[in-house]
Amino acid sequence: MPQTSQRLPPEAFAKIDPSNDDLFYAAARLVTHIDRFAIDALARFYEKMLPQDGRLLDLMSSWVSHLPSSFGGEVVGHGMNVAELDANPRLTRFFVQNLNNNPVLPIPDGSLDAALCCAGVQYLARPDEVFDEVARVLRPGAPFIISFSNRCFPTKAVAVWRALDAKGHADLVALYLRNAGFESIERHVLRDGISSDPLTAIVGHR
Repeated sequence: MPQTSQRLPPEAFAKIDPSNDDLFYAAARLVTHIDRFAIDALARFYEKMLPQDGRLLDLMSSWVSHLPSSFGGEVVGHGMNVAELDANPRLTRFFVQNLNNNPVLPIPDGSLDAALCCAGVQYLARPDEVFDEVARVLRPGAPFIISFSNRCFPTKAVAVWRALDAKGHADLVALYLRNAGFESIERHVLRDGISSDPLTAIVGHR
C-alpha cells in the first residue's frame, strides 16, 4: 500500500533572509563545507553506493563533488554560481538554476543512474517539488543520496531545519524522500562528530 504523503505547511520553509537567493549566491565561494575527514568518508560511501560508470546528477553542487577517484562516469552538475561549477573538474556539464524559484529540472525522464545532494538540502524552500523532479529523472532502482552536517548559512536555511537537531534533520530528509515515492530509505552516520565534522547520509531508491 502506498504511504500517505505528509506535506509540511508553507511557514515551515520560511527564511530569516527572504531576499532572492540569486543575490546571496552571486559571489563564488570556493570553500568546502565539511572537513577533510568527512569529505573522505563521503567519498568512500559514494564508492560503495554509486555505479562506477553511471550518469549522475550532482544537485546543489559547487567547485567540488567529493566523488572517489575511481568514478569514471558522467556527472551533470547543478548549482547557483557559474564560477563555482566551472571550477569543478568532475562535472561533464552543468546548469545554473534557482530551485526555490523553479524546481523543474531540465533533464529527460528516467535518464540518470543516481543523484547526489551534499550540504544543500537545508536551503530548499520547495523540497517536495524538487524531490519529485529527482524521482522523475532517475531510472527505477537508482539511489538518491542526501548528505548533511551541522553547518549551514542560518539566514538561508528553512525554519523547519533550524528548529531540528541531527536526528530531526535525518527524519525530515526521509520524509521528503517518502513524499516523492522513494523506497528502501536508509540512514548512514558517516562521521559521528567526535573527531571531525558530523556527517549523515540518507539514501532512498527510486
